[in-house]
Amino acid sequence: MLLLLLPVAIVAGPLTGTDGARALGLWFLLLIAVVARETARAVAAAWYGVELGAILLLPTGGLQSFATPEAAEHATKPAIERPMALIGPLASIAFGLLLGAIVLASAPGINLIERPWVAPTHLLRAMVWLNLLLGAINFLPVFPLDGGRIFQRLPAASTAKGKGDAAQAGTASGVDTSLGSGLAANRRWGPSSGPSQWIAIALVVAGLLLGNLWLALMGALVLLGAQMESRFLMAKNGESEGSDPVLMRDVMLTQFSTLSASDTLEDALQRAMHTLQDVFPVVRGGSLVGAVSRQNIMAALASGGNSYVQGVMSRNFQTALPDDSLVKTLPRLRKGQGEPLIPVMEGERIVGIVTPQNLSLSMSLLNQSRRIRHNDDE
Repeated sequence: MLLLLLPVAIVAGPLTGTDGARALGLWFLLLIAVVARETARAVAAAWYGVELGAILLLPTGGLQSFATPEAAEHATKPAIERPMALIGPLASIAFGLLLGAIVLASAPGINLIERPWVAPTHLLRAMVWLNLLLGAINFLPVFPLDGGRIFQRLPAASTAKGKGDAAQAGTASGVDTSLGSGLAANRRWGPSSGPSQWIAIALVVAGLLLGNLWLALMGALVLLGAQMESRFLMAKNGESEGSDPVLMRDVMLTQFSTLSASDTLEDALQRAMHTLQDVFPVVRGGSLVGAVSRQNIMAALASGGNSYVQGVMSRNFQTALPDDSLVKTLPRLRKGQGEPLIPVMEGERIVGIVTPQNLSLSMSLLNQSRRIRHNDDE
C-alpha cells in the first residue's frame, strides 16, 4: 500500500507548490522509516522463533503474515505478542532520536522543533519526525496498531487494582471491568468499538486542521487496518478472562451444500449458482475427501472444459471438532494451504463448515447475542 502513495506524492507536490522531487523524497523517507521499523520487528520475530511468511508495508508500519499455522499460533502467545508489539514503536522512536542526534551534530543550525515537522520543504526535519511520529502513533491502543496488541495483554488483576467495589462487582457478575479485559473483549479498544473509531477520526481531523496530509492518512489507515484484523480479534474475545470461549459450534454454518467427487464441473456449477456458499466440501460415499471453490470450478471449466470435481478439488484441508476453540483453529483458516474452508466433524459426519465469508457475520451476530444476554442478566 505504500506504493499507492507514490503517485499521490508525485501529483501532490506541484499542486501544493512544492518541488516534485522533494515530494518524492518525502515518500522515500517514509519508506525508510517503515523499513527500519519492520526490520527490527523481523529480527524480534526471529529471536522469538516466529517464522514470517511476508510483510505488507503500510504507511503506519507493516502487517506481518506467518509462514505456517503453527507460527501464527506461536506469535499470539501473550509472552511473545506483547514484546513483539513493543519492538515496533520503540525501534521507530530510537531511530528517530538517532537521526536527530546526527542532524544536530552535523548541521547544528537546523531547528528540529520548528514546524512544520513533516513537510517536503524540510526533508532533514521530516526524516526525524517521521520516525518519532510513527513510533508515537503506534502506541495508540487501537487495532491494528501495536498499541492495540500491547494494551489488550494487560493483566486484568493489575489494571483492576484501586478500582474499588465497582470493579469487584463487575467481576463478580461475570463481566471484568478492567482495562485489559475490556481491550480483549472488544468493548473498549477493539476495531469495532467506539473509542477506536473516534481516535482514528481524531487523527484525520487533526491532520486536516493542521494541514498534515500524513497525519490524516494515518487515521484513515487505522480504520482500514482495523477491518482487516477484525475477524481474528473478535475470535480472540472468547479467550479473554471473564468471557465465554468461542467454539467452532458457535460460528459454524449448519446449513450448507456438499459436492460429490463424481459430479461433473457443469453440474457442480449449477448447484453453486443457487447458493451464497463459496467453498464446498467434497465427499465420496459419505466420507470427506476434499474441498473446491466456485472460482476454481469456473476456472477449470474455462481452461479445460467439463470434467469431474475430483480432478480440481483440493485434498489439502484440516478439520475441527465442534468444541474446538475458534481462536486456536482460526490460524489454520487464515494461513493454511488449499481452499479456505474448515469442515467441522462429529466422527465421520460433517456437521458444519467455517469459511472467511461466514465468519465475520457469525462473529458479529454472536457478539450481539452475548451483549443482549448480558444486559438481560443485569
